[in-house]
Amino acid sequence: MRASTFSIVAADPGSAQVGVAVQSKFLSVGAVVPFVRAGVGAIATQAFANTSYGPQALELLARGSSPDEVAAALIAGDDGRDDRQFGIVAAAGRSATYTGARCIPYADGVAGEHFAAQGNCLAGAAVVDALAAAFRGSHGQLADRLLAALRAAQAAGGDKRGQQSAALIIEKPGGGYAGFNDRYVDLRVDDHPAPIEELARLLEMHKLYFFAPAPEDLIDVDAQIGAEIARQLVRTGGLPRGSAYDEAARAALVAFMHVENLENRVREDGRIDRQTLDYLRSAPSKLQA
Repeated sequence: MRASTFSIVAADPGSAQVGVAVQSKFLSVGAVVPFVRAGVGAIATQAFANTSYGPQALELLARGSSPDEVAAALIAGDDGRDDRQFGIVAAAGRSATYTGARCIPYADGVAGEHFAAQGNCLAGAAVVDALAAAFRGSHGQLADRLLAALRAAQAAGGDKRGQQSAALIIEKPGGGYAGFNDRYVDLRVDDHPAPIEELARLLEMHKLYFFAPAPEDLIDVDAQIGAEIARQLVRTGGLPRGSAYDEAARAALVAFMHVENLENRVREDGRIDRQTLDYLRSAPSKLQA
C-alpha cells in the first residue's frame, strides 16, 4: 500500500482494551493496516504495508517478546524494510514504532506510554505530534481517545493527498457481541469524503447499541420522567392517547427498545439511561393529525 496513512495503536490496561485507529488516502484501509488480539496487543502496518507483519507481531507478543524485540524481528528478514512503517503496542502498555528510510515524507512516529503514533506522506511533523498529544491529553473510553487522536491529526494537516477511509478496531476479552468473542469495536469507513467524521458517527451508534451506560447517565424514572416517557410512547405509537406511565407503559418502553435494538439498555431498577431517553425523544412521530 503506497498511500498516505496515519495511525495510532494503543492499550488501556485498566479496561483490558487494545486497539488501532487509522485514516488513509486509500480504499478500505481497515482491511490492510490494523491487527489486534485481546490480551496480547496490536499493530498497524502501513506505507508499503507488509501485511504478514500483523500475525507475526501478534504471535511474537503472545510468546512474551517486547514491542522493540518484535520490531527488530519483523524488519530483520524483510528486504523491503525501508518502505515499511508500523506501530506496535503490547496489552500491558509497552510500545514501539518504526519508519523506513524510503517512506514518503513527511514520515515519522512516536512511541509513548500505552501508545505508538505514526504516519507517512503527511503535511508535516505536527500531524504525528497531534496524534500523540491528543491521546496523552484525553481520558475515558479507549475508542473515544483513539478517535480524538485521529481528529487532532487531521486538524493538524493530515495526509498530503487527502482523505478516503478510516477504521477503528478494539478488542478486550469477552468484549464482543454477547461475550462470544473479543471484538469490542469493529468499525470501518471504506470510501468517504470525510471518513473520520463518518467513523465518529458510527462510533456513537455503536456506543448506543453496545456500550453500557455510564453511572452518571442513569436517571430515576420519577413522576415527571415517567409522564414524559408515556407521552413519547403515545407520540411514537406505542401507547394509546391519554396513557399514563404504568405497567403497560413500562412494557411498551421495553417493546420499543427491543424494536430499536436497544435491548442491552433495558433496566429493571426503575431507571432509564440518558441515551435511551434521548433516542425516544427523537424517534419519529406516528400520531395522526
